[in-house]
Amino acid sequence: MADQPADKKSAYKKLGARHKARRRAVDLLFEAEARDIDPSDLADERIELAARDQAVAPVHAYTRTLVDGIAEDLDRVDGTIESYLQDWTLSRLPAVDRAILRVAVWELLYATDVPPIVAVDEAVELAKELSTDDSPGFVNGVLGQVVLVAPQIRAAASATRAAEPESDD
Repeated sequence: MADQPADKKSAYKKLGARHKARRRAVDLLFEAEARDIDPSDLADERIELAARDQAVAPVHAYTRTLVDGIAEDLDRVDGTIESYLQDWTLSRLPAVDRAILRVAVWELLYATDVPPIVAVDEAVELAKELSTDDSPGFVNGVLGQVVLVAPQIRAAASATRAAEPESDD
């Protein structure tokens, strides 16, 4: 048993499929922003590449859900984040922190199967893995505020969507 990590739960969490999917979503969002392309188009590109080349990791379905959801609801997600940045603007944040916050806020607002504590914990873990020493506390602070209003924002978004006329595309 000496090979077991002292904290089995966090070691397991880091290896979980959803954790990997979130990390890949952060990577895709970061790359799409750096290349100034649509994140959904980048995800399509990676899915096609993975189908042709076995050396490229396949894109997890939850990664696709996150990237597409964030791309579709970017204005609401970014507006929510910006509301809780004290003395900062979204554009001043490191790009990786922006991507992490977008994933977590999208989950808080739209992923009804993800408990809020999981969305926040995963974002903090990603910030520990991918960003600066100050980022986990910063991400946790912003998301702590969003968690308090997420149920109201989620209800408003549902009401708005329900009121929108359906298109016959």
